[in-house]
Amino acid sequence: MTNPDLTLVLLEVAVDTVPDAIAAATAGAHRIELCANLAEGGTTPSAGAMRAAVARVDVPVFVMIRPRGGDFLYNAVEIDVMLRDIELAKQCGIHGIVSGALQPNGTIDEEGTEALIEAAAPLPFTFHRAFDQSRNLTEALDTCLGLGVTRILTSGGRATALEGAEVLAELGRRTGGRLKLVAGGGVRAPHLAALATRSGVRELHLGPRREATSQMKASGSVGAWRAWQGLAVDEVAAAVAAADDLAR
Repeated sequence: MTNPDLTLVLLEVAVDTVPDAIAAATAGAHRIELCANLAEGGTTPSAGAMRAAVARVDVPVFVMIRPRGGDFLYNAVEIDVMLRDIELAKQCGIHGIVSGALQPNGTIDEEGTEALIEAAAPLPFTFHRAFDQSRNLTEALDTCLGLGVTRILTSGGRATALEGAEVLAELGRRTGGRLKLVAGGGVRAPHLAALATRSGVRELHLGPRREATSQMKASGSVGAWRAWQGLAVDEVAAAVAAADDLAR
């Protein structure tokens, strides 16, 4: 018999190339978070990547809006860049925006984030893992609720979402259903059921990576090609299978 409390687990997969977006969707991902530079925690992808991803995958594509790596404290010029990037993302047919900003004291930048949310409308707005860098998660959650954030991507302020499962459960109760939590941080197939059960969160975020191998035959005059990280598609497929098992 199906356990009604463990049905409909949605898997969002973070990628930083269009081929990886296609591979993730083919493996069964329910939603794509498209970024650039995942090695830097994710930044805004190009318009070409956004248009190509939307054209080539048949699941929703959310896009990271972040002008650089590093912290989440942005000046007026950077906020302006983010607003322009949101407008461009909407023109590219993107289905949701992932962004957010903090103040120097670790509180949410309400003015900056509100501007981002207004620019994103009517698309859903996910406040990204800057949330976990805030000084107080309960305070940050209440601010997000007041601003009209649609989702929060969080590990519950811990190194992994599984370690933060009880915190996620408490945050979920506090939302009262007014926004959705997306559990992210070290999410993998072997502990997916435990995470969903302990946290009560039904949207899970993962982006398993491993070193990619160049198919170039020649290294050129400056030496071998530098290795990079690509999507571990088999781990995505395993997580999809584990999510399907929860609904059986």
